[in-house]
Amino acid sequence: MGALSRSMGIAGLALVGALSGCVDHAGSVPALQPPEMAVRAMAAQSLEDTRVLHFAGVVESRERATLTFQVGGVLRERVVELGQRVTMGQPLAQLFNPELDPARDVARERLREVEAEAEQARGDLIRAQQLFERGVLAEQERDRQAARLDALEASMGSARASLRQSEQLQQETRLFAPFAGIVETVFAEPGEYVGAGQPVVRLAAADGLKVEVTVPARMLDGLRVGDTIPVGSPLEGWSGQGRVTEIGASGSEGRVLYPLVVGLNGVPARAGDAVEVILTDRRPAFVAVPFQAVMRSANGLAVFRVEGGQVRRVPVTVTRVQGEWALLEDGALQVGDAVVYSGLTRLADRDAVRLLP
Repeated sequence: MGALSRSMGIAGLALVGALSGCVDHAGSVPALQPPEMAVRAMAAQSLEDTRVLHFAGVVESRERATLTFQVGGVLRERVVELGQRVTMGQPLAQLFNPELDPARDVARERLREVEAEAEQARGDLIRAQQLFERGVLAEQERDRQAARLDALEASMGSARASLRQSEQLQQETRLFAPFAGIVETVFAEPGEYVGAGQPVVRLAAADGLKVEVTVPARMLDGLRVGDTIPVGSPLEGWSGQGRVTEIGASGSEGRVLYPLVVGLNGVPARAGDAVEVILTDRRPAFVAVPFQAVMRSANGLAVFRVEGGQVRRVPVTVTRVQGEWALLEDGALQVGDAVVYSGLTRLADRDAVRLLP
């Protein structure tokens, strides 16, 4: 029994000595290292925010004119009908105004009278000058004859102007096509009274279509007259190319949209069709990360950035999602930063990680 007790005492001392050897000089036990989490990471990219936008408009003729008479009267005849094709200079309609012919005749007769009086005054002045040179006629009488001739010549100019105006008004009783086109609308029938400036016929150019849309100012950056851009009609099922013909210099009052006119030659469009003008909206590049790298928590959205074998939780703000990429606001990450996109569900800030290929 005494021998057994001595043996156990020696064994106990040996165990204490062994444990004492595990204590460092500072008297503390080293902490256990946490295991590394296996994750996959990808570098943040620079991605252009590109969006294709469709702007709707209605096809119309590139050239259109609403024709009116400059004088009022009764529509005597309209020689064209709705939808009829006309050539440049072709007569369209004629007006009757009972006051125009007499006014022209009066102006013409007045001009004849003034011309006759002026001719007589011219002869009287020649005779007065001859008598004055002989000393028979006083200078005052000669000057009176000269003044009379000047007044008649001024009246003659006024009479000519009145006659030209009357003849011009007479010509305004007929409408002619200013260009080749199609009668798009008729506003008056023969026998109806038409006032000066009242629409009679609307004419649309026979060839050449256009569509006008309004777009934000940034969409016009880089566009030039003559550029080709995509156009199409989802309803009709066709697509093609249009050519920019006009670019608005400013928006309408109180609006931030600017007009853009696109010519539609070579596409199967007709006046009145609904079409779309397709523009690409390119904005400054964003820092982008895989959509799977963004996690949601009570503190908001964040990603894990790999730094020297550890991960750091970085709060982010997602501007929008483009395909498989999340576009971030500036400042949170830099292009090239490695972010975890696989294996992040059990990660915490400052966890050690091991990157998988």
